[in-house]
Amino acid sequence: MPDFTSLPYRPCVGVMLVNAQGLAFVGKRIDNREGDAWQMPQGGIDPGEDPRDAAVRELGEETGLQPHHATIIAQSSEELLYDLPEDLVSKLWKGKYRGQRQLWLLARFTGEDSDIRLDADKHPEFCEWKWVDPETLPDLIVPFKKRVYRAVLEEFRSLI
Repeated sequence: MPDFTSLPYRPCVGVMLVNAQGLAFVGKRIDNREGDAWQMPQGGIDPGEDPRDAAVRELGEETGLQPHHATIIAQSSEELLYDLPEDLVSKLWKGKYRGQRQLWLLARFTGEDSDIRLDADKHPEFCEWKWVDPETLPDLIVPFKKRVYRAVLEEFRSLI
């Protein structure tokens, strides 16, 4: 097995989108319909892109929401890192990254559920979505991201 520890982490942004009831948005990954892989919106930060701009762009791509549908209310104090399982390193991002370094933003949803359009982008990432109790987030995510979700929940819990 090759040594992946020399590979860099992919710069990424994640968004914990919460509604007025304090529930968090999760989407079921379209590339894992048979599994039960739910996650919050996230994606790469383009070179030179501001993380808040990346968050707004990712929300638009993954949920169809426009900038006026969400208000960013907090940003994580530090980036959170996760490593991919070895069997996924060569399959994702053309094998260029060992995992992701994620800056997380907490955003308040100001729209209506009908504003959420998973098919808004030509390459949808989610096939279903739902609002969940934020405390359940670490139970819904794939195992290698659980530590990150626990840290995001801990940092944003008092603001939800």
